[in-house]
Amino acid sequence: MAGFSGGEDDDELISGINVTPLVDVVLVLLIIFMVTATYIVRAAIEVELPRAAHGGDTTGTILAVVLTRDGKVYLDGVERTEQELVARTREAVRKDADTRAIISADKGALHGAVVRAIDLVRDGGVTRFAIHVERER
Repeated sequence: MAGFSGGEDDDELISGINVTPLVDVVLVLLIIFMVTATYIVRAAIEVELPRAAHGGDTTGTILAVVLTRDGKVYLDGVERTEQELVARTREAVRKDADTRAIISADKGALHGAVVRAIDLVRDGGVTRFAIHVERER
């Protein structure tokens, strides 16, 4: 009979695994993670940056120092004491002599606290640093 295939081939087990749906799901999850990761990190330390008409972007090894309104100091998202800040800064400078620091201070933070943070970063060996501001709209 033409077009008739025997039923004996229909009972074979499928030995291969189709990974295409798994790859699709993993890629979607990766994209969602990448998009939301910046919001999660920024929400962890709440500071209100001052605004400036001119601001620039930096590249390379960068230490992110954040000062909150109540005087807490964070280095790369982790709360640190002044001694830990200096020690970690020295360690980063030992690894890369061109290390830079970006100091983000809440606009309600005391001027003396900002100057102290700059002094601590310079004591750690960083000679190039910037004050993080938001551009005016």
